[in-house]
Amino acid sequence: MKRLISIVVSLLILAVIYWKIDFRGLVQVFQNCDRTWMLISLGMVVPITLITAWRLQQLMPKGKRGEKTSLGFAEATRLILVASVLNMVLPSKMGDIAKAYFMRERGHLSGSLSLSLVIFEKACDMLSLLLWCAFGLLLYPQKDWLFWIMTVSVVAGLVLGGALLGSRAFAQFFFDLAQTVAPKKLRTKLYSLQTSWREMHEYFWGDRQQFLKVTATSIFIWFLHLLQIWFFILALNAWTPFLANLALSPLAILAGLLPLTFAGVGTRDAALILFYQPYFSAQIAAALGVLCTSRYLLPAIGGLPFLSQYMATVRSLRK
Repeated sequence: MKRLISIVVSLLILAVIYWKIDFRGLVQVFQNCDRTWMLISLGMVVPITLITAWRLQQLMPKGKRGEKTSLGFAEATRLILVASVLNMVLPSKMGDIAKAYFMRERGHLSGSLSLSLVIFEKACDMLSLLLWCAFGLLLYPQKDWLFWIMTVSVVAGLVLGGALLGSRAFAQFFFDLAQTVAPKKLRTKLYSLQTSWREMHEYFWGDRQQFLKVTATSIFIWFLHLLQIWFFILALNAWTPFLANLALSPLAILAGLLPLTFAGVGTRDAALILFYQPYFSAQIAAALGVLCTSRYLLPAIGGLPFLSQYMATVRSLRK
């Protein structure tokens, strides 16, 4: 029912957007696009996916002789692609969390460590996105009161996330406080997350070199994501300064992470139209929204052939 509601909300938002803009103009934007830049921008899905899979390999714990726990590059890539499929149907990127169960079921890691690993991966992703967003917003010249609120919020989120990731004492205080004020239904989940977070701290801070490698790779991956969106703009024969894109595109991505719509469709499109209006028309922004959705759709299509290999695990999770 929740998934059905999110699909309906996405369709309603898209209906309002396409009703208010010139739909023929949207079609014309794609007809007049730069084919070379379009091929380059869409093709960036491949290196981004492969580098993300390599990062997943680097997250794996070392064995007694320093070798990595067995997770081949092909298997890591399949896990990334299958998670992309599940992200299209599960709220708030929960397909990435499902990777923990897949790694446990396929014998790569214990259940608690696999969950800690994925939590760290997602924490690095979120902090990297906020880092680039904060960098862009601080340099963004056209800040009104709304952008100042968003700038302060993003910087505060970055500081809070960095403290949770970097300080065990602060993380302990934060989770204890959250469990105190949270409703009873959420306390058990918060306690489980606190346990996984503590194990994640113990594991990743025990190897500073691995921690820095994964962190730097995450920042680079999100630079590629934001560069891809800028390439989309060039493919649509439009222009936005790259530093402005570093501020605006993360805000649209964050809007798409809100668990209100299907895979962020609708909220992300509306945010792109709102934030990019100083630079190009609503038709181009709507076309950019379609291309941004393709960033999630293309890996999901690539993961469909492998999904059946993991369906037994998915069915076991539903029991």
